[in-house]
Amino acid sequence: MKLSDFDSVYDAFAAAARRWPARPMLNVLEATARVYGIAAGEIPYGAALAQVDALAERFTAAGYGPGMRVALLLENRPSFFLTWLALNRLGASVVPINPDLRAAELEYLIGHAEPALIVAIPARADELRAAAEAAGIALSVIAPDEAPPAPRPGAEVADAAEGPAREAAVLYTSGTTGQPKGCVLSNTYFLDSGDWYAGLGGIAALSEDGERMITPLPIFHMNAMACSFPVMIAVGGCLTALDRFHPRSWWDDVRAARATCLHYLGVMPSMLMGAPEGASDRDHSVRFGFGAGVDPKLQADFEARFGFPLVEAWAMTETGAGAAISAHTEDRLVGQACLGHPTEAVELRIVDDAGADVAPGQPGELLIRRSGPDPRLGFFTCYYKNPEATAEAWEGGYFHTGDIVRQQADGNMFFVDRKKNVIRRSGENIAAVEVESVLMRHPEITAAGVAPVPDPVRGDEVFACLAVADPSPEKAQQIAQWALTQMAYYKVPGYIAFVDTLPLTATQKIQRAALKTLATELLAAGKAHDTTALKKRQVA
Repeated sequence: MKLSDFDSVYDAFAAAARRWPARPMLNVLEATARVYGIAAGEIPYGAALAQVDALAERFTAAGYGPGMRVALLLENRPSFFLTWLALNRLGASVVPINPDLRAAELEYLIGHAEPALIVAIPARADELRAAAEAAGIALSVIAPDEAPPAPRPGAEVADAAEGPAREAAVLYTSGTTGQPKGCVLSNTYFLDSGDWYAGLGGIAALSEDGERMITPLPIFHMNAMACSFPVMIAVGGCLTALDRFHPRSWWDDVRAARATCLHYLGVMPSMLMGAPEGASDRDHSVRFGFGAGVDPKLQADFEARFGFPLVEAWAMTETGAGAAISAHTEDRLVGQACLGHPTEAVELRIVDDAGADVAPGQPGELLIRRSGPDPRLGFFTCYYKNPEATAEAWEGGYFHTGDIVRQQADGNMFFVDRKKNVIRRSGENIAAVEVESVLMRHPEITAAGVAPVPDPVRGDEVFACLAVADPSPEKAQQIAQWALTQMAYYKVPGYIAFVDTLPLTATQKIQRAALKTLATELLAAGKAHDTTALKKRQVA
């Protein structure tokens, strides 16, 4: 089924439900059900359509419609998808909220996105109300099963658009300017992504015979929301979304889900390879894994041990599938961090700092766009409230990714590094400036500089150089504990070193390269306080 034949995500879903009413659409495993306190089992397409339509009628009766946004903090529950589809039917948009965000981050997101309502798990309702009040947004916070109240006055904030161009979601992504940017995503963005994935073929071929996908990735990220979910609609498949990745029970979950394909991030294969080998390593029905960032040194051994290929891919929230690249063909280069060949649907340049094209095999920043008359087809619509950043990202007619890649003469592409000042920890992008701005709210911190240091499992770890009046190991622990109340656990410094001064430029900006070197030296010299044990996901 071609999703781009429809005007909205809801329309595509409804067509799938009419075609495959008895097929399972969503699946909740017993372990996930226990974590969330919800029912386990499968939800067929037909039953899902009935629930979505009933929910849409409730929102319509309450006064919700085009131009409005509803923020969702529902983790990886089925209610996220059902609520999104219901709101999509009436032309409203959703703003997924990362459940790991805390006070300062929630205040910013709510104030920036200006939702008409928040639908959330009850345990987070008071925190969200406080954040909305601090942001100056007078709205209600309800549970998924509560009747929606009338939207707040003046809630029509999204740009007017009709059909596939209408806003379907706003996803917040880390950048280099300190605060996350709100990526406005249209219906086309999601429909195009599903079509791209469904049409890949090769070792990632999907059929309409009843595919079953499992993902532990968060729904508030584009991978699960814009890839996993739409492609299962496109092929009439079933999606099992776990509450998170559980290394010890992963293969039990895969078998229980009867998964034919799975999604991963780089840290997952590394953890799975660390478990003892067993006779059940190939006791599954998975044909391929789809993801990014597998350790090249482990890829071949992983595939040999578990019996299926890992399809490495590249995309960003901003690009969606409009310019995605993946190594899904039989001639892929295993274990070389190869992203495969760009298709004819993609136009790209690889440039140096002066904007000149580099020679084949040389590293440079990836600039990319869609081939054909619409170079932004499938990409994000814009950065909300930030036309300057949108224009800068598209300078010269190509999207500037900030990623450093190289391309061989044969067309194969390889990821090298990130140009942007972003720390990449366990698949999460963390803006150093954002962490610094939160740390500077602490009454005892007079200066803060954040940089990445290598971590053998997570890729990067957050390292903070802080200036305080009375440094001590206890102070480092206290600061980390405080930070856990202000930002997502993964952004909290895993190492804290107390310094007298930070390396600064003549204009008093942090010298990023010097700070990174300093962090590495302090860690090697044993002059940093280890707070990594405190960095655990907080459960409501």
